[in-house]
Amino acid sequence: MKILTKKICLFLIFFLILFLPGVYPQQPNGKYTIVIHGGAGELDPNMPEETKSAYLNSLSAALNIGKKILENGGSSLDAVEQVVRYFEDDSLFNAGKGAVFTSEGKCELDASIMNGKDLSSGAVTGVTIIKNPISLARLVMDKTPHVLFAGRGAEELGKKFGVDIVDPSYFLTSQRREQLKKYMKEKEINKDGNTVGCVAIDQYGNIAASTSTGGLTGKMPGRVGDSPLINAGTYANNNTCGVSATGQGELFIRNTVSFNISALIEYKNMTLDNAANEMIFNRLPEGSGGIIAVDKNYNYTLMFNTSSMLRGAATSDGIMEVKIWK
Repeated sequence: MKILTKKICLFLIFFLILFLPGVYPQQPNGKYTIVIHGGAGELDPNMPEETKSAYLNSLSAALNIGKKILENGGSSLDAVEQVVRYFEDDSLFNAGKGAVFTSEGKCELDASIMNGKDLSSGAVTGVTIIKNPISLARLVMDKTPHVLFAGRGAEELGKKFGVDIVDPSYFLTSQRREQLKKYMKEKEINKDGNTVGCVAIDQYGNIAASTSTGGLTGKMPGRVGDSPLINAGTYANNNTCGVSATGQGELFIRNTVSFNISALIEYKNMTLDNAANEMIFNRLPEGSGGIIAVDKNYNYTLMFNTSSMLRGAATSDGIMEVKIWK
């Protein structure tokens, strides 16, 4: 009887290890990939060297934050959140402090995050007092049964969770004010981009993606772009890839860009590069934007149909790069 019981126990242990790996902690494989963007657009290649250096230094600093987390065995979710928090605190970018103005001269902020392990996700839109919208988006994912909170409801949730609350004036910068004045005079949308995003796969094979933005200069109050919309501006699935988009949000919404890259991989057996190329160059018009993405095999792509995209990538194989133009 004891021998039979022992055999049954051994069988159950074998079964659990073989067929239910999630029951036991995964072992880190030492591999990781992380990609970032600071927006796709039409940045002037003749910009002052000081400005160019500021962009590249900031991209490098953000990339190193995520790289260090992943190197130390941290999660892709933590990496993408912390990278985007850094961008939100840097007034160079159109996210958090330094976000562009609505036509009323205010900042309305959007952000989203997604976990490729179980497709859980969280997002906020139209917030005006949340210092780091990406962290509130993560709390929506982790602490509520919902996906997207908007405006006052999102802000009240932020207060409940104890996130950093600031006066709306915190986000305002003189550069964005000048951009709004130019827009109101010329009615030409600023094409510099600067929406931010991050995608990573960690040593456990888990993919996460995040995106944050202030939207479009001079946008109508209440306008929502693709950044806080799962499937359009952000998507992550451990079986395929993770994506963060930047550009003309309405086009990315109509074409469900981020999800479709994953779908082309899953249903058409496309490579990550081919799937991204199909969406960015065949489905979207020239000048509409770009994406960053990482697949389940630790490959990455940084693809855009504009003249510039602030971007970077780092891998466990030693790649470490940041760039602006093609």
